[in-house]
Amino acid sequence: MTDIAAREAQRTIFILAAAQAIVGSAVPICFALGALAGHYLLDADKSLATVPITGFSLGVALGALPAAALIRLLGQRSGFQSGTLVTALGGFVSTLGLFRSDFWLFTAGMTIVGLGAAFVQQFRFAAADNAPPQLKARAISLVLAGGVVNAVLGPQIVIFTRELFAPIMFAGSFAAIIALAAAGAVILSFLRTNPGSAQHAVADGQGRSTLQVISQPRYMAALLCAVGSYSLMSFVMTGAPLAMVGCGFSADEATLGISWHVMAMFAPSFFTGRLIQRFGAHRIVVAGFALLIGCALVALSGIQLWQFWVALILLGLGWNFGFIGATALVAETYLPSEKGRAQGFHDFVLFGSVAFASLMSGRVYNAYGWEMLNWVVFPVTAICLAALVALSFSSKVQRQSR
Repeated sequence: MTDIAAREAQRTIFILAAAQAIVGSAVPICFALGALAGHYLLDADKSLATVPITGFSLGVALGALPAAALIRLLGQRSGFQSGTLVTALGGFVSTLGLFRSDFWLFTAGMTIVGLGAAFVQQFRFAAADNAPPQLKARAISLVLAGGVVNAVLGPQIVIFTRELFAPIMFAGSFAAIIALAAAGAVILSFLRTNPGSAQHAVADGQGRSTLQVISQPRYMAALLCAVGSYSLMSFVMTGAPLAMVGCGFSADEATLGISWHVMAMFAPSFFTGRLIQRFGAHRIVVAGFALLIGCALVALSGIQLWQFWVALILLGLGWNFGFIGATALVAETYLPSEKGRAQGFHDFVLFGSVAFASLMSGRVYNAYGWEMLNWVVFPVTAICLAALVALSFSSKVQRQSR
């Protein structure tokens, strides 16, 4: 890669990280308040309280393939900016649902915010696509490092705006998503214009079929680990605010717990890429699942506020190592001409699973309590680690047979 190309890649990473920091702050707002707002709007079946978060995750899943396709068609700048329009629409509909005390309209708004978040999820792939092979993992982690701002900005917006339109609780926080989306659109306007549909149409006609790409053992194992780490994070995190409030802690204490969690999710991203370069993605993914097990053990040890917060911090750290490591593995399995299909399918499966996890979180919490949410961590972790061991064994056998 030439010096000019390297500088351009760094510039793109910086812009995407900044956009991640601003537009991505809608995510902790949704996670911190989605279940609480759902509980607030429901009169009868409180087990449906996490459905709005499920709607958000479902929106990300449903938006994965269309977002990837639209970005290929319009180019990164226009494609990503169109995503901010979707996010702003979602913030408006969510706010309207709260003003009208309409649970399902609020859920629809959360789903639309999720559709917009599908574009944000493509930031990490865009950064990797613009980086040389040896720096792909660092590019992914540096863009996700923009999430450190999310950990501060999102929860602070919640604390200062959730009573802005009192007695309509939480409406101010979801209205703030509109402003975040507008600011993100401005940041993304600094991206260079890149080729659109014509050039990509040629590229899409080359390479292997989607089935050939996704059936690779490395791709399948990486996808399974991404699904496992992200779904467990969503499953436990979604129920955590309900559990904290249910144990007598305030909504602000629950929100600060989510703030620490989001900080732990993204702060390690400044060095996760370097760790992957040094130790390999496999080892980092294993470390991530070890941290997830630590989260479950702390959560099962008691229900003091510090135990909730420490568990959420370990949950965020485990997600960071597990998810970024798995994403780096996925990025090694496809050619440039195959990236749209490989990335779109990856995020469709990933966030479909996350949506299911968030839905089941509310039901499991209401039926069995906080402890059961954490017991689920162990079998899922075992399955993912078994897949990594099988992949390592298979790779070793192939090397020895050559």
